[in-house]
Amino acid sequence: MEQAPILVHRISPSGGRRVVIRIRGIDTVLGVAYSDADLIEFLRRLGLPDPDELVLGDTEIIAWQGGRPHVYQELDEP
Repeated sequence: MEQAPILVHRISPSGGRRVVIRIRGIDTVLGVAYSDADLIEFLRRLGLPDPDELVLGDTEIIAWQGGRPHVYQELDEP
């Protein structure tokens, strides 16, 4: 199975998730996303027309690594 071309890494200790695109086996960091809006902006800059939440849920395009999708800060445990 081929890996999704966009990887959203696990949440960093300081918050946010590094976003990487893989093209022809080469990883390029797009930036650190602190929200879905940041991720959508990265995708817009790549030329995806009107990327929205449907794209964010497409596992053929985006792979979320470690933790739940759409979460960008560690949740405080009670």
